[in-house]
Amino acid sequence: MSRFALLKDLPNRASSEARRDLLREVTESLRGNTPSAEEAGELDRIMASVAADFSVEVRTEFARLVAASATRFCQSAEQFALDEIEVAAPVLKHSQALSEDVLLRVVNEKSQQHMMAVTQRTTVSTRVSHALVERGGDEVVTSLLGNEGADIADKTYDIVMERADTSPMLQAGLVRRKSVPLDLLNTLYHKTEADLRREIVAKFGEVKPEELEKAFERSRARITNRYRRMPEDMAAARKRLAALEAQRLLAPPVLASLLREGPASRTAFVLTFAKLADVEFDVVLQAVDGPNLDTLALLSRGAGFDRGLFVTLAVGLDKSSDGLAKAEEYGDLFESVPVQAAQRALRFWKVRAAGG
Repeated sequence: MSRFALLKDLPNRASSEARRDLLREVTESLRGNTPSAEEAGELDRIMASVAADFSVEVRTEFARLVAASATRFCQSAEQFALDEIEVAAPVLKHSQALSEDVLLRVVNEKSQQHMMAVTQRTTVSTRVSHALVERGGDEVVTSLLGNEGADIADKTYDIVMERADTSPMLQAGLVRRKSVPLDLLNTLYHKTEADLRREIVAKFGEVKPEELEKAFERSRARITNRYRRMPEDMAAARKRLAALEAQRLLAPPVLASLLREGPASRTAFVLTFAKLADVEFDVVLQAVDGPNLDTLALLSRGAGFDRGLFVTLAVGLDKSSDGLAKAEEYGDLFESVPVQAAQRALRFWKVRAAGG
């Protein structure tokens, strides 16, 4: 009878000292030597068959051994993965013996803590990542986003993006993920706070040209057909824009004049801004509605507007009573936007505009 067969008698050992001695013997044997295939198979079967008879402390000790061992203890690894989180955690994080199906079962049947452990594996497949996003809370999904070894499909990112609308935690997780698709970052730009927007702009400035081109291709593949309700005076605004073009007045300075005309020319102002920046109407509309001056600075910088014009627009859109007092601050905001990063961001919005 092999030394591992003695494990069957572990729950019946009279004293805790006798149990510890046996555990120590098995532990040292595993750590010091790689068992033969026959011994490993026997140990795997024994641990799986009698695991329920062990205390949590004993199961946890064996789970750590299984997780760290190069030997693929498949049966016991699966048993421990579905156990209480104290037992399951080391196996879920480190064991290479767990199949994708077992991991999916853990995600579908076990707790958020179990899912959190799965997100910390060296690699996570696209199927497991998708299941984690569907069932996991924001903490779980944020942990998954922080794991660059996790393979996340476009359809999974789409779900995260929907949830990120109301979750600053997920917004930060997306922005800080190194391998997040750049076109998603560009869409996310409109939804985040100022600090995250600055991080997004910085990322655009660091992207290699070949990576940027791949991102443009993904943007073209992500064209959406969302229904957009246009302002009631859109037809009149288009006529105004056409008139400006016919009179050769379609140039950045005309924006200041349109803005001074007030609410009656608001749609014409937004449409003209979008035309001059060569982006879709919605991009400018979202920025003006805020007003989101960070986005307006990015648009102005990327479109080649000068500092003075941006300051005039920012003061005119400022809904507070001290807009003029902030003129210098607005000028500094404009200068803080890197031109190259702004131009790259506009290229994404141009792709979206071209796609409808």
